[in-house]
Parts: sequence; structure tokens; C-alpha cells
Amino acid sequence: MIVAIDGPSGSGKSSVAREIARRCDLTYLDTGAMYRSVAYVCLERGVDPDDADAVAKVARDVTIEFVPDGDGQRVLANGEDVTAQIRTPEVELAVSPVSANPRVRETMVALQRAAGERGDVVAEGRDIGTVVFPGADVKVFLSASPEARARRRAVQRGGGNLATGDAVSVDARAEQKILEDLVRRDAYDSSREASPLRPADDAHHIDSSELSFEDVVSAILGLSPELATRAEGRLA
Repeated sequence: MIVAIDGPSGSGKSSVAREIARRCDLTYLDTGAMYRSVAYVCLERGVDPDDADAVAKVARDVTIEFVPDGDGQRVLANGEDVTAQIRTPEVELAVSPVSANPRVRETMVALQRAAGERGDVVAEGRDIGTVVFPGADVKVFLSASPEARARRRAVQRGGGNLATGDAVSVDARAEQKILEDLVRRDAYDSSREASPLRPADDAHHIDSSELSFEDVVSAILGLSPELATRAEGRLA
């Protein structure tokens, strides 16, 4: 079974996909972390994210691994644990041009499809239901207002997690900067030529702006009898 969850940055895709995977005994495929890993390696090597040829070479050469870690997973790039490093503001800015590179996407999509062929997966990103797994059993386009997404990202960077109710105080100026970056990335991702951000024609739209984390997870589980059965089986 393949579940595809697409949506803009900060919409909660990663947390929701991870929870769906846990409850339904699926493999969680964090495609965003793959592009972020390429961006991180580029920055570490002094490669300009806008240098299409150099970035494409990094993508071809990099080794990306997901290692189980309790209820989550660690991300390794060329053997280095980059789980925290790929979530920095610097990588956030660099990942847009990196992920818009057609040759980078070609390399990453091949890896993602290979993962899907190995078994049941829930994958999240921006082109999962439209490009990577167009035949996915369940397709979701998860969105939220820019303001709601900026707050979530600000809390996350402060060490909290609104998905689990772990809120922390955030600096208003930092949150405003995150909001501006998100709006900029939305425009970039939606207008790029290679696999632009858009919902699949048959995707289920869920706006999480006013929904709790549990509300979103329950809504997705309710889209498929198989998902619901898997979740019930895990709880039994």
C-alpha cells in the first residue's frame, strides 16, 4: 500500500506521515529530508545551490540513509547524522533551488520509487501524488494558512512541537521572518518548471489550520478502509 501526502512547507506533512506510518505499520519516506540533505551537502562543500551542474553531481554522488530511532528516524548523508542540520534556516533557503533542479529531482524520484517497490510506504513531499507515486492508493494534499505554518515552524525551531502540545515561547520577529520565507518558498515551489507544488486531481484536500494533529491523522485514516483496519490492528 502507498499513501502520498503532499503540501507546502510547514503544513505538518512530516509529523502526520510519521504517525500514519507508525499506526499502520508502513515505512515512512521523508522525501523532503532527501532534498534537504543534498542542499546541506552543497552548503558544506561550498557549492552554489543555483549551480545546476554542480548540484546535480552532488545529488548523484550523495548517499542518503534513514535509520530507525525509537518512534522516529535519523537522517544520514554520506554517513553523517544530519537530522538536525537539515532543518536550519540556511538549508531552508538553499533547498528551493536545489529541489527545483530537474536532474536532482530525477535522481531523488528514482530513489523514492525504488523505496516504494520494496514495500508499503507513506511518503510526503510536494510531488508524491503527481509524479513519484501517481498510482498511490491514498492521496492527500495537506495545507494550512501561512500564518499557522509559520507558528508551527517557529515553535519547532524553539524546541517545541505543536503536534504534541509541546509549545514554547517564540520571538515575534523570528516568526515574521519565517512567515516571509514560507510565502517566498510557496511562490517558488508553485511556479517552478520541474514538478511544481500542486495537488493531484484525485487528492483529498485537508486544511489543518484549525485542526488538531489528531484530527488530521484521524481524517486521513478515515479515507481508506485498509488504513483504518491496519490502525485498528496495531491498537488491538
